[in-house]
Amino acid sequence: MAVNEVQRGIGHEELSDLFATYDAIITALKSEIKKIEAAIKHIINTNPDLKTSFKLTTSLKGVSLIVGTYMIVYICNITKFATWRKFACYCGIAPFSHQSGTSVKGPAQVSPIANKQLKRLLHLAAVSAASHDPELREYYIRRQSEGKSKMSTLNIIRNKIVARAFAIVKRGTPYVNIRQYAA
Repeated sequence: MAVNEVQRGIGHEELSDLFATYDAIITALKSEIKKIEAAIKHIINTNPDLKTSFKLTTSLKGVSLIVGTYMIVYICNITKFATWRKFACYCGIAPFSHQSGTSVKGPAQVSPIANKQLKRLLHLAAVSAASHDPELREYYIRRQSEGKSKMSTLNIIRNKIVARAFAIVKRGTPYVNIRQYAA
C-alpha cells in the first residue's frame, strides 16, 4: 500500500510512528543500494577488460549501470555468445514464427524459456532509449503511426540495443550517433 494512499485515507497524525519507520527503512535501503553500486563499480574498474566493455556498453542511450553490468556479466565480455542474435534468444527478445504446416499460422512470439530478469532490464532500457535517443524515438513514433503494437516496437528496440552493444564492444569504439553529422 502506498504511503500517499494511507495519508489520504487515514491521515498522517494517526500513523506518525508507521511513517517514521517507513522513512527509516527507505533511508537504510538507499544507503545499501549506494554501497552495492560502489562495489560493482570497484569490481569493474579493477578489471581492464570489464572496464573497457562497460564504458563502451554504457555509451548507448538507455543502458545504465545495472543494465550494462548485467549485459557484460551474461555475455562474459563477448565470449559466451557468438552473435547478438543468440544472446537475444537467451534473453527472450528474439521473435519466432508460430506455424504448423500450412494451415496453422499465428503471430510471431518470443520464447517463454528465457532469462526474465535480463529481459525486464532490456525492456526498461528500451523504454528509456525510446524517449531519449532521437533516432529510436522517431522510429517508435513512426511504427505507432503505422498501427504497430507498442510491445512489438519496444521488442525491436530491445534487439537494436543488444545489436549495438555487441557491435561497439567487438569494434572497441563507443557508440556514435551519425545522425548528428548528417546534413
